[in-house]
Amino acid sequence: MASFANLAASGGFEVNEAGGEALIKAIQRMRDWANGQVLDLRQLAQQMPLGTSHAAKVMKPYVQQVAIDDQGFLTQLAKFVESLDKAEQGIRTAMANYKATEEANRTSLGNMEV
Repeated sequence: MASFANLAASGGFEVNEAGGEALIKAIQRMRDWANGQVLDLRQLAQQMPLGTSHAAKVMKPYVQQVAIDDQGFLTQLAKFVESLDKAEQGIRTAMANYKATEEANRTSLGNMEV
């Protein structure tokens, strides 16, 4: 998403207001869902109460690690939310680019309304 935001910032693409707002709403809904998942799944960061058997003692830290290490589910979910923030900023930049292009075109045509 960083590349996406950079592409928008450099004028690599533009999007009109209606299209941009639809994309932003979708991004916001996805971010709300992901944030809800983080809240619902935060217990995965805790060591699971699997018991006191040897197998349970071996599995407890592994299960926790799968959730929170660099490649863990919760870690990746947090990175996904960050990427959605960048995507939204990219869309907002693309919308501003579109508006600036439209204004420049209108000016070059003698302020004609299209």
